[in-house]
Amino acid sequence: MNARTAIVLGGGGVTGAAYEIAALMAIRLATGWEPNRAEVVIGTSAGAGVAGLVRGQRLDVGTMVREMEDEDAVAARISGTLYPRSAPGGLTRWMRRGLLPGLRSPGVSFVLGAPGRYDPAGIGDWLESLIGTEAAGSWPEEPTVCVAYDLEERTRVAFGTDQAPDVALRDAVAASSAVPVIFDPHRIDGRPYVDGGVASGTHADLVLAAPTPLDLVIIIAPMAADEGRRRAYPFEALLDRVGRKALEAELAEIRSAWPDTDVVVLRPRPAVLAAMRPNPMDPSRAVPTFVAALNSMKTRLASPEVWAVLRDHLGDGERVA
Repeated sequence: MNARTAIVLGGGGVTGAAYEIAALMAIRLATGWEPNRAEVVIGTSAGAGVAGLVRGQRLDVGTMVREMEDEDAVAARISGTLYPRSAPGGLTRWMRRGLLPGLRSPGVSFVLGAPGRYDPAGIGDWLESLIGTEAAGSWPEEPTVCVAYDLEERTRVAFGTDQAPDVALRDAVAASSAVPVIFDPHRIDGRPYVDGGVASGTHADLVLAAPTPLDLVIIIAPMAADEGRRRAYPFEALLDRVGRKALEAELAEIRSAWPDTDVVVLRPRPAVLAAMRPNPMDPSRAVPTFVAALNSMKTRLASPEVWAVLRDHLGDGERVA
């Protein structure tokens, strides 16, 4: 199979990354297609980290669980790497770039630049621990995009494209994943960046930068669920609604520009959401989410509307059943 394929990996915290890893591993098992063969991989927030794993060829169970580790040990390892405490400060920056603009125009801008509890450099350390210093300190040869948000210009920045500065992959992933309030903004050459998810959870429209239409676009969107879990908190439905709205607009752009391109969107079902939430940043939910997502993919990928597309474009190696 020589289908030209894009992978779009949305934001979703620690559990969103676990969901995406499971989904990509399931696709590989079902079709025999290696995700690293994708024409382009686009990642936002947690999806940027998973994009790094794809290009670093680290889509394996060992990424989630190491030998002799139980769930508590996995959670402790992830937490110890991802969440180093940040240095005090940042109030002036927040007032100038978040608080004052937020008072003039209330919304998500209110929290932009707010001091965080943790240093996003730990996210880069996590990536480096998995793909190695050389890969994390350079940029993949294959087209790869990590989307962050520039606090000074108040616009998205797609690292890995000609319009963005050249940076190391670990810095792009840290910037893309710097969730406001939880993490400090990540500085690259003195410029502060935060999570690309403040503009969109997916940025799927960036696939349209390809010089010619692609055959298939696979979008994995942990924060755009179309079914809620039982006993969900109200904010979960709100976040999913925002994610769906942005994604639907991006899908409309893709379908308008590339009417012959097939698009597959994978979103977590209620059984998976029960493992992922209410706190997607909780490392103790990583392994349960990974297991639940693998189980869910058995039926999701085998559904006629999904399997027909994957089989035609990617192959039918070892079908999930």
